[in-house]
Amino acid sequence: MSVTVKFFAGLREQIGIEEIKTSNVPTTVRDAWQQVTDRPRPANILAAVNHEYVDFEYRLTDGDELAFFPPVTGG
Repeated sequence: MSVTVKFFAGLREQIGIEEIKTSNVPTTVRDAWQQVTDRPRPANILAAVNHEYVDFEYRLTDGDELAFFPPVTGG
């Protein structure tokens, strides 16, 4: 059982992780952040599970792909 966690853009550089697979499936997106990082979660980051935006209380299941990324801006 596992969840793949990915970090994009500036988060990848700040945390120093591009992708990690957890063998212990975290309960929620919030738990996943705490499990794979040693940093406080920035207030403005977004999360998506299996390419769908979710909140940090979303419950994860085996095989999910979780992505964290900063807010997207356009120009």
